[in-house]
Amino acid sequence: MKTHFSLTARFAVKPEVLYKAWLSSKQHSEMTGSAAKVEARVGGRFSAWDGYITGKTLELHAPNRIVQAWRTGEFAESDPDSRVEIKLESVEGGTKLTLTHSEIPAGQAASYQSGWKEWYFAPMQEYFGS
Repeated sequence: MKTHFSLTARFAVKPEVLYKAWLSSKQHSEMTGSAAKVEARVGGRFSAWDGYITGKTLELHAPNRIVQAWRTGEFAESDPDSRVEIKLESVEGGTKLTLTHSEIPAGQAASYQSGWKEWYFAPMQEYFGS
């Protein structure tokens, strides 16, 4: 059963703009349309979608890479955190964002794959433009 996937999307802003927004409580909330709290540092905790998503930032490589330990309320307490890696690449007209989500509990990957598209990428396209 699939426990990882990668998705890409393009945004009409520079990598620095996406990087800062991802790590800002205010902008993360604005770009997704739901409350988020982010401690913008390695080891910092975060929550998104009113606490449905929680985790910790593992790596920061400004302005091109963010790695986070990530889980939702659907994870069993015994499930380890999954891993989300966001790569931001400067391309003509903006940024190519590649999100790789791995180490997902069995049976949940398809749900998160569609969730990233619907609850992150779609509202981010509206917020930043496409």
